[in-house]
Amino acid sequence: MTSDTRNEMQDDTDPWLWLEEVLGERALDWVRQRNAETEAQLQALPRYAPMREAIQAILDSREQIPTISRRGEHVYNLWRDADHPRGLWRRTTLEEYRTDAPRWDVLLDLDALGRLEGENWVWAGARALGPAYRRVLVSLSRGGADATVVREFDLDRREFVAGGFELPEAKSAVTWIDEDTVYAATDIGPDALTDSGYPRTIRRWRRGQPPAEAPVVFRGDASDVMVVVDVDPTPGYQRTTFTRLLDFYRTRDHLLAGDGRLVALDKPEDAEATFWREWLMLSLRSDWVVGGTTWPSGSLLATPAADFLAGRPTYAALFTPTPTRSLAGWTATRTTVVLDVLDEVASRLEEWRHGPGGWTRRDVQAPHPGTLGVSAMQDVHREPDPLAEALLVNYTDFLTPDSLMLGQAGRDGLEVLKSRPRHFDAAGMRVEQRHARSRDGTQVPYFIVWPARPRDDGRNPTVLYGYGGFEIPMQPSYSGTIGSQWLAGGGVHVLANIRGGGEFGPAWHQAALRSQRQNAFDDFAAVAEDLIARGVTRAEHLGIEGGSNGGLLVGTVMLQRPELFRAVVCQVPLLDMRRFHLLLAGASWMAEYGNPDDPDDWAFIARYSPYQNVRADQALPAVLFTTSTRDDRVHPGHARKMAARMREQGHRVLYWENIEGGHGGAADNAQRAQMSALELTFLWRELAPPPA
Repeated sequence: MTSDTRNEMQDDTDPWLWLEEVLGERALDWVRQRNAETEAQLQALPRYAPMREAIQAILDSREQIPTISRRGEHVYNLWRDADHPRGLWRRTTLEEYRTDAPRWDVLLDLDALGRLEGENWVWAGARALGPAYRRVLVSLSRGGADATVVREFDLDRREFVAGGFELPEAKSAVTWIDEDTVYAATDIGPDALTDSGYPRTIRRWRRGQPPAEAPVVFRGDASDVMVVVDVDPTPGYQRTTFTRLLDFYRTRDHLLAGDGRLVALDKPEDAEATFWREWLMLSLRSDWVVGGTTWPSGSLLATPAADFLAGRPTYAALFTPTPTRSLAGWTATRTTVVLDVLDEVASRLEEWRHGPGGWTRRDVQAPHPGTLGVSAMQDVHREPDPLAEALLVNYTDFLTPDSLMLGQAGRDGLEVLKSRPRHFDAAGMRVEQRHARSRDGTQVPYFIVWPARPRDDGRNPTVLYGYGGFEIPMQPSYSGTIGSQWLAGGGVHVLANIRGGGEFGPAWHQAALRSQRQNAFDDFAAVAEDLIARGVTRAEHLGIEGGSNGGLLVGTVMLQRPELFRAVVCQVPLLDMRRFHLLLAGASWMAEYGNPDDPDDWAFIARYSPYQNVRADQALPAVLFTTSTRDDRVHPGHARKMAARMREQGHRVLYWENIEGGHGGAADNAQRAQMSALELTFLWRELAPPPA
């Protein structure tokens, strides 16, 4: 099939185009019919009901870690359990949080609010105004969508502010300037949104002023992804930065000068600039030659901000990559930069502190190997601040439940604040890291999590998970659901670290960008081949799973290498790559995939786009598509149309769409449990060997 032929299949000649009408009655009738068919098949199986009950019990466990963020004297948490499926927004003190049974002050009950207002509210975050932290801009989502309603909330009175700052449903971002002024990036007036559906303008909005009358202070182009503003309130270092996101990987940043001018920051467009007190930090996505020095892609540079703004920066490298080490992220206390470094996909922490002799480095003693997350607890408004050097550190791996620990920059020793309970018996289970050789010779790492008693005949039910996009690394994590409902039953779990992800820095991502996308698909197939060649499993017992960009991955590899797999779980996927840029936020991803309207780009996209490449004469694995009606990021039409086309062609297809849920697929624990139980029941049905 030629590219021209594929183009002609779209729009006017696509018989399933009507399924893109998200809330169209005909489309929803089709969804309800497919849901009923899937539920009739899978929920009738003996595994389903106990599995769903067990998964929901894990999700609703009162022993889960209440994740916290600090504002002033309190730490805040959004808590969900069986009695509060939508959640309680609450706070306590750090000292109280340290106790076994903290006393929480409930600020907002989302379930009660939803009942009162007749809305299906899902928590989407809050921005508080320091240093008093009395007024908060709360974001609420209907059913889990990215679009939110913004409402001002008074923490002292425990109520929304009558006549306060309020915005209707949109993909908004609102940032405090002072108690009576905010920056609002939202859908107001003509040309307010980019082609991707995100804010294109930023307005300076005064209390009591109609939002449409607030003056526009910053504007991007329609082709940008969005515009954003950052207000740094650090005393002595107050800065406001406006940024155009040209695409997912390029930005143009402007600093608001004291006289109201916008001063462009002189940096590479694909570098990320962040001000921290007297410093400017620069994260590089490509090699950069400056002052006769070549700084490699993946480096983190620091320079005095004053020197940078004066045009005479003096850079010091706080991190430079190696073939096995990359920077996953960084945070900063009052005096210290803390790096989260991936070393063969396992996390390590490093500290950097500047003194009279320059920058000095220190390794932080923390659990290893596994996945660490680190964040600073300082409140920049407080001086002195007893938590100015405090760090929250989270650790987990495949067989170790999460622990949340409190540390101090410059010192070793981590105090365990909370630990997640063990949801399965890991005795006898083990983890291996192996490498597969991809088609072009690249060594691709992957993790195998073995059950306690694997079969030795290669008939182990095995699920291979992958993502491979947007420079996002896939790291070890503890899943009570996978452990109790897959590993404990004798299944093998595999996580692939394919190109396109961020496991080895920008170069690993860029190796599967745009015209190089096939490398990600080849890497994933190579891991499957390696699992079969080494006798871990056989093709008839091997399934693949992925969501979003990972849904595109498994949808493509299912068609390119169907002989390797028995079953596919394809979650909230991109599949029609001829139209992805026209649907919801899809235009923002053209830096990742290319522009289908450009003939040169379509030439390489057309080779793999699943919706255009599926054929009736292929022998394909069984597939279960899952998505959400309320996903306003990846359009549910991708999964709907692919399922319809495959059904029409006679393939084995099941389809299930949550009527709520957003891009995560579910809006509460009950929905998550149902979706997970359907997926796992499907995988067991397809992959488990028959009884001897």
